[in-house]
Amino acid sequence: MAKINENYLKLPSNYLFSEIAKRVKNFQEKNPDAEIIKLGIGDVTQPLPKVCIDAMTKAVQEMGNAETFRGYGPEQGYNFLREKISEWNYKKNGIDISADEIFISDGSKCDCGNIQEIFSLDNKIAIFDPVYPVYLDSNIMAGRTEIIFLPCTEENNFSPEPPNEKVDLIYLCSPNNPTGTVLNKKILKNWIDYAKKNNSVIFFDAAYSAYITEKNIPHSIYEIDGAKDVAIEFRSFSKTAGFTGTRCGYVVIPENLFGTTSSGEKILLKNLWLRRQTTKFNGTAYIIQRGAAAIYSDEGQVQIKNLINYYLENARIICEGLKEIGLKFFGGKNAPYIWLKTPENFSSWEYFDELLKNFNIVGTPGAGFGACGENYLRLTSFGNREETLKAVERLKK
Repeated sequence: MAKINENYLKLPSNYLFSEIAKRVKNFQEKNPDAEIIKLGIGDVTQPLPKVCIDAMTKAVQEMGNAETFRGYGPEQGYNFLREKISEWNYKKNGIDISADEIFISDGSKCDCGNIQEIFSLDNKIAIFDPVYPVYLDSNIMAGRTEIIFLPCTEENNFSPEPPNEKVDLIYLCSPNNPTGTVLNKKILKNWIDYAKKNNSVIFFDAAYSAYITEKNIPHSIYEIDGAKDVAIEFRSFSKTAGFTGTRCGYVVIPENLFGTTSSGEKILLKNLWLRRQTTKFNGTAYIIQRGAAAIYSDEGQVQIKNLINYYLENARIICEGLKEIGLKFFGGKNAPYIWLKTPENFSSWEYFDELLKNFNIVGTPGAGFGACGENYLRLTSFGNREETLKAVERLKK
């Protein structure tokens, strides 16, 4: 009989969001008339921008003609999209990132999990707690055992200092999922200096950068001097342009970012990732990449800004409602997530059940993101306006 990868047995028996779905389903079956409002899973609800629909429609038509048909595309992505990302997201903001340093994918969740494949299992990893599950679970699946957790608490503003010990790989996420908090330039510079001193590599998840409203918060880690020497950046079109069901993201690996072999030989990480992608990934669909590229126009920028503002207004409505009720929370200003402190010493799952049974509202228990997430609940602003208003009114009553 074939042997399994026993590292999977080290994971929790139920994935966080699968457990939520199971509890909601059970409740709905017992209460078929309950009108459930889902503010838990961070999935978008509004239609794709028109520029994306138009571009993808045109691309579909191209696939119906022999002269414009496309089969396999480049594994690292089509140049028409990589060049636009380079120009609009980086060079227009004074950041020198070239198209050759950008790799298109089917979403940042996959990239954040897959990136660890090009690094040795001997590396020691630092991960914030609470944390987006894929950072931790993908490394457990690979068999890594040297993982240290950096507590993110109210006392340290959900931004721990670099560890006293040396670590090789560091996961940072700003704006943060699940806490909705951000890392400013000073904090990021501190991490970059640590990485340089310890020859570490930072994995910087900037999937929610488009939601930043404060001017002193970096949208990219490459806004900080020295970051190109130590950091890989992940971004996504999922929450920026509503591509959660369409799937497109990208990784930035700078030209001068190196790792080493066991003998000390320096190897370009960009080349390793290209080798990994050409072996295990056939590229993001041409039609999808055309849709993603469409946001890089004046009209496209207006449309995605309207989309983002819609969700940020939902966040404001939730935050104002929680203030009125007197519940303590964090986030919601530079991110689509609100990190709610559970009242009356409820555990995360107890408060999840309380909201579901008595208010028919679904949140995400903070304990599912790590030990330091206990006694918190994550709410998202990705619902539609009507349901968001209705959820807040239910809580007020």
